[in-house]
Amino acid sequence: MGSTVLSLRIDGELLDRLRSHAAKRGMSVQDYVARTLIREDFDERFKTAVDETEKFYGAEPLSAPADGAAAGAATGAAGAATDAPRDHVRPSAGIA
Repeated sequence: MGSTVLSLRIDGELLDRLRSHAAKRGMSVQDYVARTLIREDFDERFKTAVDETEKFYGAEPLSAPADGAAAGAATGAAGAATDAPRDHVRPSAGIA
């Protein structure tokens, strides 16, 4: 894939911070900015993919019911979980 030149005006203080961040990593400012933009783009695309997956499979509830009924039914006499395995597996996109 080819590259294209992007020219922009930024505040001097921001440029100084970018230089500092790049120097800490042994990178040029250009490489640091490009890497940061690539990471941000990946994060945005990944979040979109997760959101679409959750729409397709349905999102799981974030918390247990307030009355605790489900929590009491999920444990045996010794407090061990007795739930059967779930009907489906949520994709993890390779994240452990």
